[in-house]
Amino acid sequence: MNRSLPDFLSQRLTRPAAVFGGAVSGKGAVALLRKIGASAVVYDQAGTEFTPEAAQRHGLAIYSPGFPLNHPWLRMARETACIRMAEIDFASLFWCGRIAAITGTNGKTTLTEFLAHALNSVGRRAFAAGNVGIPFSQLVADQDGGDPEMTAVCEVSSFQSERLGHFCADSLLWTNFAEDHLERHGGLEAYFAAKWELVLRTPPSKFFAGSSVQRYATEFGRVLAAPSCIATEGQEPDLALAGTPFAEYPQRENFILAAAWWRAQGLSEADLYAAARTFHLGRHRLTRVASIEGVTYWNDSKGTNFHAVEAALGAFKTPVVLIAGGRSKGGDIAAFVRRLAPKAVHVVLIGETAPFLGAACDLVGLAHTECPSLEEAVRAASSLAPNGGNVLLSPGFSSFDMFRNYEERGERFEKAVNELRAARV
Repeated sequence: MNRSLPDFLSQRLTRPAAVFGGAVSGKGAVALLRKIGASAVVYDQAGTEFTPEAAQRHGLAIYSPGFPLNHPWLRMARETACIRMAEIDFASLFWCGRIAAITGTNGKTTLTEFLAHALNSVGRRAFAAGNVGIPFSQLVADQDGGDPEMTAVCEVSSFQSERLGHFCADSLLWTNFAEDHLERHGGLEAYFAAKWELVLRTPPSKFFAGSSVQRYATEFGRVLAAPSCIATEGQEPDLALAGTPFAEYPQRENFILAAAWWRAQGLSEADLYAAARTFHLGRHRLTRVASIEGVTYWNDSKGTNFHAVEAALGAFKTPVVLIAGGRSKGGDIAAFVRRLAPKAVHVVLIGETAPFLGAACDLVGLAHTECPSLEEAVRAASSLAPNGGNVLLSPGFSSFDMFRNYEERGERFEKAVNELRAARV
């Protein structure tokens, strides 16, 4: 590793570190601990439990984003004077390169992947990491801490940013802000404050905020410097982006913010447009799956909040049958449905929130059908969509009531659509 062990951790790591969470972030933390010559014990709610007795055996606890700050394991660790660090915070101690942090309610994954792609296209080594691709700790381990010429383009969720002690970004791009994750943060202002932690840890001249971020900053009494304020909404079409993923909203917002950051780095804007022409969106992000008997099917399984669904619906000029529902993350369902009503001709409902969505649909006269499975929802939507119309999976809620993750949900949707196409041949 290119960086030595910080003094405050030296004594702590004479004992194994506790790692909370056995999934990708936990595995990344273990890999980095081993790289620096330390050992780890992994505690996971599906496996080994962390107990007060176990807490006595550790001087450092590294936790995955899925662990809220009030989690009992973190309380136990605090009571034994164990240092507690978020995985991304721990990783930052050993990274020698630059960090471009990306956050936002929506669009942050695409922007992270695009900036890494664009930087690599002009010969600057960059890696997409954090809440996308690979955990930051895994990247640091894989690259032996990196070097000053490398850039970690690091997607940071509110779960990762709500308490930081060491992670500091060289620059920060905050795409947008809307209602999401209220079940974790307890309210909209607390959700905003969790992301604002990143602003406090970034040089003011290197912070770029989209239009909706500016509005909420004003509402919550936060001050933004004028150079940070980028007008990302309501911009005129950019003909140079025709044929790229950024030609239309909502992706247009990402490109505008990327361009502001790119110019600030002194890089050629022509190179950024060239990178846009070779960039492809990841799966499950408003992806066309098939056209069957005059109806087009779209997979937007990554649309896990209200803002994402509304943005997806805004991309269509022909009728849409929407498949929505899942596990609630908080938020005003009735208000969400009122906003949907003018944009969807019918809503097919799945998952735990289906009864609540159905009741809200009744209040505004929005036609709806409840289905017990995604496969049945696809079949129902196919019979409801008019010729020339669309069937859109954009759930607006998390997938964990029925699926392992949004990827599995999107894959099941695509499989159901392909089976429908095969049956109609």
